[in-house]
Amino acid sequence: MIKLFSFGPAFGLPDPSPFVTKINLYMKMTGVEFESISDVGNLRKAPKAKLPYIDDEGEIIADSVFIIDHLKRKHVADLDDWLDERQAASAQLLGKSLDENLYWTVVHSRWIKDDVWPTIEKQFFSSLPFPANKLVAKMARSATKKQIMGHGMGKHSDEEVHEIATRNLNSLSILLEDKPYFFGEQPCTFDVTAFAMVSSLTLSTLETELNHTARQFKNLVSFTQRIAEQYYPEL
Repeated sequence: MIKLFSFGPAFGLPDPSPFVTKINLYMKMTGVEFESISDVGNLRKAPKAKLPYIDDEGEIIADSVFIIDHLKRKHVADLDDWLDERQAASAQLLGKSLDENLYWTVVHSRWIKDDVWPTIEKQFFSSLPFPANKLVAKMARSATKKQIMGHGMGKHSDEEVHEIATRNLNSLSILLEDKPYFFGEQPCTFDVTAFAMVSSLTLSTLETELNHTARQFKNLVSFTQRIAEQYYPEL
């Protein structure tokens, strides 16, 4: 059985990492059996210093894109085989826009905003003994700030980051309309990505300005709630 290395449920979400949630939901939707190994310490063992990664009978695969490729190839678990060539191309590019743009606004809203940081610090570092918990938390936040700055999102003001996220959410809302899924009546990989990213805002128990903005897009809220009720009733 596949082992999925994750952080574990937090903030009312299957996982605080949208990328972990993406793989978790993808395997649920395609019926691939897996075991979730939940521990913040998994990050120290991750091949690319990021979660998720999987262990499939000794074969280690890291990064959500390559994990999905592996699942399609080895387990014939393909959510996209019904898409035509143009739809598949659009879905791939739209998915990467969320991975590389909306994702960093989510990270910013959690790790940079001083009013939210104490909750993040408690969730991820409270299990460590004092004073290691404070030292490691400070180092992790500093490293995250450098990543956001290196990406470019960190060079914007808080207001500009919020505007970038709002534009993403508005575009998603327009694309979804009143359809059950973005490309019609059944899900594809883009729906998995969209759920993972958007639910980080609409379903999260974290009270951030960005979360409140996301909840104003009623069709996105319904989209994430419907999928969560079907695949994550325990939450």
